[in-house]
Amino acid sequence: MALNNAYPTFEESILPPNVYLLMTDRFSNLWPPRNETIAKALSFVYQNGDWGRYHGEQTDLLESKLTDYFSRTHVHLVCSGTLAIELALRGLGVRPGDEVVLAAYDFPGNFRCIEAIGARPVLADIVGASWSLSAESFEAALSPDTKAVIASSLHGGLADIEAICSIAARHGVKVVEDVCQVPGALVNHRRVGTFGDVAVLSFGGSKLLSAGRGGALLTNDESVWQRINVFKDRGNDTFPLSQLQAAVLNPQIDSLDDDNALRTLNARHLIELTSVIDGVDGLVFNSDQQPVFYKVAWRVPSGQQRAKLLELAQQYELPLFEGFRGFAKRSERRCGKPVPLNQSEYAAEATVLLHHPMLLAEKPVFEECCEQIVQLFHQMRAS
Repeated sequence: MALNNAYPTFEESILPPNVYLLMTDRFSNLWPPRNETIAKALSFVYQNGDWGRYHGEQTDLLESKLTDYFSRTHVHLVCSGTLAIELALRGLGVRPGDEVVLAAYDFPGNFRCIEAIGARPVLADIVGASWSLSAESFEAALSPDTKAVIASSLHGGLADIEAICSIAARHGVKVVEDVCQVPGALVNHRRVGTFGDVAVLSFGGSKLLSAGRGGALLTNDESVWQRINVFKDRGNDTFPLSQLQAAVLNPQIDSLDDDNALRTLNARHLIELTSVIDGVDGLVFNSDQQPVFYKVAWRVPSGQQRAKLLELAQQYELPLFEGFRGFAKRSERRCGKPVPLNQSEYAAEATVLLHHPMLLAEKPVFEECCEQIVQLFHQMRAS
């Protein structure tokens, strides 16, 4: 790396290939959002000095917007969605030795958050067509030691959160809704994130609500909110979200539903185009679900074919990449595996994801990319 350059170039950075692809693809100008409303919000924070204060108008406004949007009474703004999961578990009273159920195909940070508090991860399977926790598998994975479940909705798919919450209530298990990928999604005309005991959001750089970093927890339970507050208050807020981050998030919440509508319209079109390709399985959702799309997902026949597809995608600068590796292969010393994990294993081996900025592209560009993706799938099948 050149000593006279304060920041590395992309070529000089040591990044995983997937991250490199996302940062350099031809849609990088579409996300994170850069518009006049966000620019004015940042300018305002600079002018009034809130950017250098612990507390200010922007975080207060963000808390108010989130409680209104999700119809929750309490919110904690924190430094990341991953940390929010850990705090949610602590707020629900999960202790060392307790069991926490999560899908065997999920974001790796969720597994580590369970370990971080000394609890034991217990794996359940997903519904293959939604990439999200199976209610039936969750119930089968329960034991007398189960304290909580992390119900993630992934890749546009939505967990059957009503069934999961019903099962959890019968067994005295607390529900953490991980809605980091699906803010604004609906089930039976009700926002995902309003069903469980705690909901968690992420404001990571690529998320649908983006501040580079950050997250939030929402709950109606005063005792949960207070436990979290006690844990993170160590003379000041130990895991804060800054005024600058809040400033860029506030206008994004105002436009979230409109942005989601465009992404969803285009995602549905792309899913329909690829649904006729033999061996390529896309998202399936129920009529009572209104999904939103941080990623668009497919499953292909094999890892070998996936690798070929992604190699071809790089030539078109299309933001296609692998899904999560999942946890099914992790040692039983680290996690419980009381149920079959077939769908999770398949998802880890065969999932292909499309990053959402392409869904915001102008119509001619989007349609050209759809044609290219369909062509790539056909080439993959022919290879």
